[in-house]
Amino acid sequence: MDSKHSMISLKQKLSELLDVIPKQSEIIYADYPLYGNVGDLFIMKGTEAFFKEHGIRVRKRWNPDNFPFGRKLDPNLIIVCQGGGNFGDLYPYYQGFREKIVQTYPNHKIVILPQSIYFQNEDNLKRTAEIFSKHANLHIITREKASYATAQAYFTSNQIKILPDMAHQLFPVTPTQQPFNQKLRFIRTDHEANKELQEHAKAESFDWRTVLSASDRRTIAFLQTLNVLNKKAGNPLPIAYIWEKYSDYIVKKAIRFFSRYESVETSRLHGHILSSLLQKENTVIDNSYGKNANYYHTWMEGVPSTRIQNASKKENLPAQI
Repeated sequence: MDSKHSMISLKQKLSELLDVIPKQSEIIYADYPLYGNVGDLFIMKGTEAFFKEHGIRVRKRWNPDNFPFGRKLDPNLIIVCQGGGNFGDLYPYYQGFREKIVQTYPNHKIVILPQSIYFQNEDNLKRTAEIFSKHANLHIITREKASYATAQAYFTSNQIKILPDMAHQLFPVTPTQQPFNQKLRFIRTDHEANKELQEHAKAESFDWRTVLSASDRRTIAFLQTLNVLNKKAGNPLPIAYIWEKYSDYIVKKAIRFFSRYESVETSRLHGHILSSLLQKENTVIDNSYGKNANYYHTWMEGVPSTRIQNASKKENLPAQI
């Protein structure tokens, strides 16, 4: 099977999400990402494309900074939480938001879109599992086998599935130009960086902060501030719509950036996924706790244009505890 058909099959796999969010459903998109992690913006764009393709009607779009917890919601609405890699104690703000959603709306169906699960501390994992166990209609979609194993072991009261990252819904992504550079080294620089495996990538490299200009970062910071002030005023401004348009620009900018290169070497999961959406040859380096290797071995190993570099010994562990 060539890379095109492999990527088509991953996109088609996402249709299994209709088992929990049926066509024509009305939903709340509870925590869209209003920040500069471009990988999460690709997840958001894939999520919105999925909603559009299947006639799923988004009644409201909110995020952790402006969600109106005091508002009563129509009991027939499904609350949908963003997928990604922030389920766990590395990102307590976003994990805490999900937990508050689950506690505040015990009678609503809640769906957490494909997530990687990682807790540094088992006590934190057990505490989250205890909160989630009290909800009778909570569906946790995991993003790779290790997270699926963790969810099955700890979230025994909830409905568990495994599906690819929502960004696969965007396939195919058309390059904006012919490449004029050979290899892009797209290497993460944050607390998920695997310094040992990235040693060989010390040559010139880039990260999402390189894709975003200083003007982009100022605009994002302004919209984040406006978003908080807007909530205090009762959310009169269409922040979600404004962000939809500006994030379209950022995503297109990222596609242009990747289009310049023949091949990609990356420790960013969505550097790997975007390269595959563009059908570019790419090599993925694991992150600090095995997320990239887990994803690769779950979904991408059969895609001919992809390979993994020096897989971490931590890969495929159900949980790091």
